[in-house]
Amino acid sequence: MTVSLSGQEIAKQIIEHLPDAIIETSNSTVLVKSESLFEVAQLLNSRPELDFNYLTSITAIDYYDYFEIVYQLISLNHNHSLVVKTRCYGRDNLTLPSVVSLWRGADFQEREIYDLMGITFDGHPNMKRIVLWDGFQGHPLRKDYL
Repeated sequence: MTVSLSGQEIAKQIIEHLPDAIIETSNSTVLVKSESLFEVAQLLNSRPELDFNYLTSITAIDYYDYFEIVYQLISLNHNHSLVVKTRCYGRDNLTLPSVVSLWRGADFQEREIYDLMGITFDGHPNMKRIVLWDGFQGHPLRKDYL
């Protein structure tokens, strides 16, 4: 079983390198600005003392006022885990940076979020629908989908 790292402790380390990246923290999560997401992910992946080398999952939640995207990370070498969140505001042209270059496991998960929620991931090598067919109108997991 992995040890869940404190969001506040990890945020301190992130702030040392990216002072404006953090929005808020809790005991188990770090909420980062969407424009800083890739840099934070790169830091968490590359720092030897953190070494988050495995992405367990990515999911998106539609709170109607905003979308929250949740990344669950694990370090297989250090046996610890962390939840990183970011938010997208608005309903149109939602974009986040892709983390596929850091964790190959993000490939299908980012495509699924794109397909079902309508969030595009910049830099993704194959950003197209994965569940629904080409030409399908809308994104069926959105709260405003009819």
